[in-house]
Amino acid sequence: MPVQRTYRKRRVVRRPTRPVRRKKVKVKRGNLLWLWLGFTAVAMSSAAAGAMLAVSLASTPLLQSELTPDEKSVFNQEETISSNTMHLPELTRPVNILFLGIKVLTSDLDKPPEVDLGYHALVNSLEGLSDTMLLLRFDPDGEKVKVLSMPRDTKTRIEKHGKIKLNAANYFGGPALTAKAVSDLLDDVAIDRYIRVNVQGVEKLVDALGGVTVYIPKDMKYTDHSQHLYINLKKGRQHLDGNKAMQFLRFRYDKYGDIGRVQRQQMLMRALVEQALKPSTIARIPQILSVIQSHIDTNLSIEELVALGGFATKTKRANVQMLMLPGRFSNDGKKQASYWLPNHRRIQEMVAQHFGQGYGYYSNANSTSLRIAIQYTTDSSQVAKAMLRNLNRGGYQNVRIDQKLSREPLRTTRIIAQQGDDESAGTIRNYLGFGEVRVESTGALSSDITIQLGQDWLQKLDSQEKDRFSSF
Repeated sequence: MPVQRTYRKRRVVRRPTRPVRRKKVKVKRGNLLWLWLGFTAVAMSSAAAGAMLAVSLASTPLLQSELTPDEKSVFNQEETISSNTMHLPELTRPVNILFLGIKVLTSDLDKPPEVDLGYHALVNSLEGLSDTMLLLRFDPDGEKVKVLSMPRDTKTRIEKHGKIKLNAANYFGGPALTAKAVSDLLDDVAIDRYIRVNVQGVEKLVDALGGVTVYIPKDMKYTDHSQHLYINLKKGRQHLDGNKAMQFLRFRYDKYGDIGRVQRQQMLMRALVEQALKPSTIARIPQILSVIQSHIDTNLSIEELVALGGFATKTKRANVQMLMLPGRFSNDGKKQASYWLPNHRRIQEMVAQHFGQGYGYYSNANSTSLRIAIQYTTDSSQVAKAMLRNLNRGGYQNVRIDQKLSREPLRTTRIIAQQGDDESAGTIRNYLGFGEVRVESTGALSSDITIQLGQDWLQKLDSQEKDRFSSF
């Protein structure tokens, strides 16, 4: 029998945000660092940390923006985020960092380049639209790292510019205006620091790490002669170099558009964290540091960078949680969407639960009215139907079979907290008695929990159920 849905109210004191004065931001140069989380874990540890400590800990040598006092005030300066102990600096409190990946083409420049290349080439600049927007939360209290992906097509209000796409904030006012817009969108979450990089750096970063292995869910092919963008990737597990990783990240030409791209970014994030934490990566630290120092703009100090990197290296990989801004397509996803429309009630719930901010009402873990989607990797859907029957017996009635996954079969079933509700996902894990809980947004978009079936589910089935299908 379904359990009555109940709610809890959570209140956290809000930090005030102050208005930002619009100003053109001048920068020197920069490059993309899509996955700064895994990268920092290596680059700022061991020998790298020692090299950086040779510089004044309070200095900000990677700061390339000229911020006015009003723009600086947007970022929380009231509390320090790290302390310098007898050893390496350490985080002293939870920290929210805005990460922006910027893409600029020659056609975006006010002044055309001196040499006409005959196509819209990528430019080494930070004065453009944000191609990737993440809010990273490093939480030493909960020993977790949380990554919130915000689709670039998110429709929101930007100060002095009305309701437009969130990715335009950097173009109009740089990191300060973007931080103000993100804070307003997320129920006044305080932004402590920012990091900006340019899309061109992804190739250098991945190559410096020795490439990254990822499963490509389907053939990806796209040609845009105007940008010299040529994407040609085959389905299957592959070890990607920098160029192919960039193709994987930039592909957005399917029914989910930018949302599908966000999901692929999260897939690559997991893979790159695994790659970055391998012992063999230590030998590449000098090359990786060279990429950072030349292609990044951030108001983080040396001490803060080392503290964040040290925390990342100690964080269990299962405690890296990936969220996506709750919302829906402007046309329900039936065609390629022009906007991602935020769901402000769900945003409020997510922010209260994961960012310790504002008021949030969210269901407790005993609720069985959750929207559950089942995905499978077998040739037969019978294995998914067996799971549906199992969940129905447990009182979970709002369950549907979503689709067959285009990926290699999983050994372990994944119970994905699609909306960030890890408590409910844990309850389902306890009911099933197997599987692993993941907080990420790689499941069915309209679900609260997505269950991606693995071989461990087949092993749990009795002989009568197994007779319904012959292979896994």
